[in-house]
Amino acid sequence: MGDDKRKLNPAVENIQQLGTASSPSPGESNIYCMTIIGQVEGHMILPPQNKTTKYEHIIPQLVAAEQNPKIEGVLIVLNTVGGDVEAGLAIAEMISTLSKPTVTLVLGGGHSIGVPIAVAGNYSFIAETATMTIHPIRLNGLVIGVPQTFEYLDKMQERVVRFVTSHSQVTEATFKQLMFKTGELTRDIGTTVIGTDAVKHGLMNAVGGLGDALRELNGMIEMRRASALVPTGGGMTQ
Repeated sequence: MGDDKRKLNPAVENIQQLGTASSPSPGESNIYCMTIIGQVEGHMILPPQNKTTKYEHIIPQLVAAEQNPKIEGVLIVLNTVGGDVEAGLAIAEMISTLSKPTVTLVLGGGHSIGVPIAVAGNYSFIAETATMTIHPIRLNGLVIGVPQTFEYLDKMQERVVRFVTSHSQVTEATFKQLMFKTGELTRDIGTTVIGTDAVKHGLMNAVGGLGDALRELNGMIEMRRASALVPTGGGMTQ
């Protein structure tokens, strides 16, 4: 009987599931909002108590946003502790290769492999109180202590460094200095940068919030519309 009542009253279900009486329809906006929250889950399924973002869910959404003519821009909101390196890089590559304008916004934290995702957009914002943790790649589980393992780890590390430096204003020397700094983190080498420091180092473009991100994205959309209306040259022949 209780299940039937919840089905008959969607407002009650929205309050229980989403904490709101009504949820906005994504079809009403020309901007697609995507959230990267919790831990980025890769090839291994994490325990059910972990809040995760599954890359096999994110990638089809990005493909759909790219193909949908009604979607003119994509907003990516991050509050993530990091996670699987290859899954994070896959998401970052997908975002960076979208043909539509993209803006990223870091709220709370964009740590570890969340850093490449945060810099993958056309423009990036970070909240004043948000943080980004930059540290070397770590392996968990069984690790074979042979030179090939460390070579593989070094190559993976370079993939992350190359992506971040090519999609932001931070230099390779600065990024590696932050990555290998000792004394900043209790259990590891690395650095935690806060809001304005991330902008100062060149990782993020600006300090801002949701309004700033949407304003920038709408500006990009308007510029894209205007460029589409400009004739490419030539003219009519008689």
